[in-house]
Amino acid sequence: MMRRETAYKLAGRNHQHGDALADSVQHHDLRLAALPLGQRQTALRMLQDIPHLKAEASDHPCGIRLCYDLAHHHLAGIESLLESQGIRLDNSLVSRLKRSLVRFVEETQVRNASSPQRLIKQSNQVYVKAYEHHPHGDRDETPPELREFK
Repeated sequence: MMRRETAYKLAGRNHQHGDALADSVQHHDLRLAALPLGQRQTALRMLQDIPHLKAEASDHPCGIRLCYDLAHHHLAGIESLLESQGIRLDNSLVSRLKRSLVRFVEETQVRNASSPQRLIKQSNQVYVKAYEHHPHGDRDETPPELREFK
């Protein structure tokens, strides 16, 4: 089995695709626990000082609307920052499932952005270049009269 990197090199594919996360802006609502009172304002003050992160109050009384660039931040890091400062997140089942799903999606986006692009149109060139040095087909050095001998 041929490794992916070898296939890209053999096909002459340049997989330097720049910063794939440059345009990935995330918008999420983060729910905080109802108690203690006033933690939404504390969280908003703390998050508004962080560059590349926009935080504002959402429609829900205990919610924060986050807007951040995935190249600089991710939800797991924001959650751990809030929890380290004593701010409690909503631990209802729905909130935990939403946060887990967002974390999974963000991890997948970051992993996919760091992997090389796939070969789509030039996949046959990989095999052409890999096997052009092997003696087979028309490159057989056996004389034609011996090839037809039965």
